[in-house]
Amino acid sequence: MNEKELDSLIKLLDDPDAEVFRHVEQKLITMGPEVITRLESVWEQSFDVVLQTRIENLIHKIQFEDVLQELELWKVSGSFDLLQGLIIINKYQYPDMDEQKIINQIEAIKRDAWLEMIYSMSAVEKVRLLNNIIYNAYGFSGNTSNYHDPQNSYIGQVLESRRGNPILLACVYSIVAQKLDIPIYGVNLPKHFILAYTEDHAPVENKHGVLFYINAFNRGQIFGRHDVIAFLKQLNLSPSDNFVLPCSNLDIIMRVLRNLVTSYSQAGNAAKTEEINRMLAVLE
Repeated sequence: MNEKELDSLIKLLDDPDAEVFRHVEQKLITMGPEVITRLESVWEQSFDVVLQTRIENLIHKIQFEDVLQELELWKVSGSFDLLQGLIIINKYQYPDMDEQKIINQIEAIKRDAWLEMIYSMSAVEKVRLLNNIIYNAYGFSGNTSNYHDPQNSYIGQVLESRRGNPILLACVYSIVAQKLDIPIYGVNLPKHFILAYTEDHAPVENKHGVLFYINAFNRGQIFGRHDVIAFLKQLNLSPSDNFVLPCSNLDIIMRVLRNLVTSYSQAGNAAKTEEINRMLAVLE
């Protein structure tokens, strides 16, 4: 379809016939993100409020469908790259974000930690180094004043504001650690996401390989298995492997999305709650 034909199709979006509108909208959605630039151009040139509103809604639908496809591809490809999963979620709220900027911000933290690393460091010494870089040098901290803010779950916003919820701070921490070949992985503890420092680099298969745990929300505090067990007892839960051993990247991304469902539900945003649930359904 050439540009003239595309423009003619876009202008039919203000057709008063609902059936015509639905047909045109669906046709444009199937054409994907490639039509967004042209849609934006028509929006800028239009003085028709109905057409502008329909274009805005259509662009969002196209971008959302693209996010769903990326999320599904990330899952079927093995969900190996946790940062990429977080970037896809970030695209939902910030479709025009600079993906490379997020990658560069993570690389900068990794580089600063690497410059101070000594090969002979013990596990605890490595954690103290990471804590110094992440919390002192970069100023990351838990967003205790606005804990349920959806922005705490978007990696781009967390890297900009240096504030986040337990799982996003843990993600930043573990991604940086793994880039430095330090075996720190997420643990899907109920009510509070934490990290585990493992003995090797196959944490899910290793049933007894956790050296200690790390609380990324509390400036990298180190604690032991007995503390996790005590916390689970307070919740009247048994210490199953799901709660004490590292989880998969897929589990982490699903928990980030569940946090967003809670945040948007509490804010009374039914539309976003429904869309995030659709993202979750792609991964389940």
